[in-house]
Amino acid sequence: MLSPRGAPAKILRTWLDGEFEFIASAKLVAELEMALGYPKLEARVDAKSAQALIDLIRREAQTTPDPEGEPSVKSADPGDDYLIALGASAGAVIVSGDQHLLGLADKIPVHSPADFLALLVDVG
Repeated sequence: MLSPRGAPAKILRTWLDGEFEFIASAKLVAELEMALGYPKLEARVDAKSAQALIDLIRREAQTTPDPEGEPSVKSADPGDDYLIALGASAGAVIVSGDQHLLGLADKIPVHSPADFLALLVDVG
């Protein structure tokens, strides 16, 4: 949404083309919705586009219940722990630009958007 030619936009298009499955939970969607409302992002992404993305994810992503309990690996940012637990419970790769999560790449399957996109190209 911030850069139509960036890796996240390409990943979104690849997902919509059916190249991989997007796993989401209620908490993940709520966090995205909250983040899109932050003044820093709100100034760059109009409300209509933000809502369209949220609606798309709610409609098209594979939804899974939010995991209960603590993950086996913890982030330096406790707010990220649910993502680790979600990825583990769904058997999914986490795609994030968050340095706390990326710093755990030797312990959990996490990739930056650019690295994940490169994986998709290598596999495809």
